[in-house]
Amino acid sequence: MFSKFFKKDEPKPPSAPEIMGLRLGGAFELDQLRLKLIEPSVIFKGAAKTQLIQAVGQVKLDASSTLLRFYTDDDGFIQVVLNGGMTENHVEDVKLWYFYETRAVGSQSDWDMLINSQISQPEYSIEGHRFQRVWESVGESSPPVAMTEKTTTEAGEVTETDQFSMLYERSVNEDLDEFLMVCGEEKIIDNRADRCLVLSTGINLRPADIVIIG
Repeated sequence: MFSKFFKKDEPKPPSAPEIMGLRLGGAFELDQLRLKLIEPSVIFKGAAKTQLIQAVGQVKLDASSTLLRFYTDDDGFIQVVLNGGMTENHVEDVKLWYFYETRAVGSQSDWDMLINSQISQPEYSIEGHRFQRVWESVGESSPPVAMTEKTTTEAGEVTETDQFSMLYERSVNEDLDEFLMVCGEEKIIDNRADRCLVLSTGINLRPADIVIIG
C-alpha cells in the first residue's frame, strides 16, 4: 500500500518539434498529380502519396534560424526552415527531399579530402544533370556549412550527427527548380567516427502540395 508513495516517476519520452501539422508519428499526403507531372523531369522517382513520419531532426543554424527535418517511411524527408521563431508565421522554406546515394568514408585521409575539396564545388553533376552551388562565401573556396542535427525517433532514441553540407540547384523549367544536397555526415559510435557521404535531391513544396492526415 505504500508503493504509491515511493513510486518513482517514469521518464517521459523525448519530445520532438512540430510545425505545420508535421509531427513525429504523424502522416501526410502529397499531391500525386503534381508529382506525376514533374517526375519525368527530376531525379527522384515513385514518391509515395501517403507517408508516415518516423523521425524528426532539428538543427540550430544560428541564433534566429532553425531547420527541421521530418523523416518518412518513403526514404525521404520534408525540410522546413524557420527564421525568428518556431511557429508557422516564421516558416521561410519547405522542401521535399529524397535520398539519392550514401557512400561510406573509410579513412581519415578520405574524410579530409571530402571536407576540403569534394563536397563544395562550383558545379556538381549527377545523371547528366549539372547543379550550380547555392551557398557562396567570400573568396573562392566556399567551404561546406557545418551543422549538428539532433534526431528523435518514434522509439525515443535521440542521436546527434555532425554534418558538412553544400546546397546546389538547377533550373528544370520556369516553374520548377531541382535541388541537390551534398553532405558529409559524422557520428561518434563507441568512441569511433562513423562517416559517410550522403547525396539527396529535392524540390520546393507549396502549401497545396501537402495535406496532413494524422
